Amino acid sequence: MANKKGLGRGIEALFADNQVSENNIDENVIEIPLTKLIPNPYQPRLKFDAQALDDLTRSIKKNGVFQPIIVRKLKPKADKYEIIAGERRFRASKKANRKSIPAIVRAATNPQMMEIAVMENLQRENLTPLEEAEAYNTLMTKLDITQSEVSKRLGKSRSYIANYLRLLGLPNEVKEMLEKRQLSMGQARTLLSIHNKDDLVKLARKVANKALTVREIQTEIDQLNHHPKKRTAKKRKSPAMIAHEEMLEDHLKTKVSINNRRGHGKIEINYKSKDDLDRILKLLHIN
Repeated sequence: MANKKGLGRGIEALFADNQVSENNIDENVIEIPLTKLIPNPYQPRLKFDAQALDDLTRSIKKNGVFQPIIVRKLKPKADKYEIIAGERRFRASKKANRKSIPAIVRAATNPQMMEIAVMENLQRENLTPLEEAEAYNTLMTKLDITQSEVSKRLGKSRSYIANYLRLLGLPNEVKEMLEKRQLSMGQARTLLSIHNKDDLVKLARKVANKALTVREIQTEIDQLNHHPKKRTAKKRKSPAMIAHEEMLEDHLKTKVSINNRRGHGKIEINYKSKDDLDRILKLLHIN
């Protein structure tokens, strides 16, 4: 698992350009009633580990909340606050039947809210490879930035980010295996080189059942991709064609496949929803 402490920018760095204003309470820790708090609307994590949340709840019942959460005022004159960082502490405090929680009020833009929420998730020790990939994809989609910009913000190489994003192209059944940790990041990445999707799922099941090594998986893939009876087997793409795909993926922020045959072919562009399709069409100046 990647070291989450290696992220290039800490949460504090995201406030570097923010000056304290008259509408922003100084860096004093204040107690805010839980009823006045609203979860971060840009929170990309939909599931919270139940066991980890129970552990935190027990700790808060016994010792209280040591680290204040960070919030922003919903509106200058409103009596409600949105959580910027610390939603797990907020949820655990509610489970612990606390009435309030220590907090620091800061000004934050919507992009900062999104970036902080994603970074906070990336710093979790038990993050699965697919959750990490989704976090990078969320930054790219919601903040409209490229892989290169994500790598700069987080202090990771572009290839590191790209390798995780490729996992999002796996079939759903294989994603589920990865999410349940039946497959490792290395195993899943290797499976991506299979040409036929049906073969990919079948081999993934075999890998999960027999715990094949990456080298053993590659041997199986070489046989599948070059089997003489497989008429659907495709030739390996040239470095130039792969570079074209990566350039389009970087621009469109989605999976792109170029199938070239004797100078002609087709380009396949993946989209996840109607909104995602509209976003891509806008980038292509079609919508």
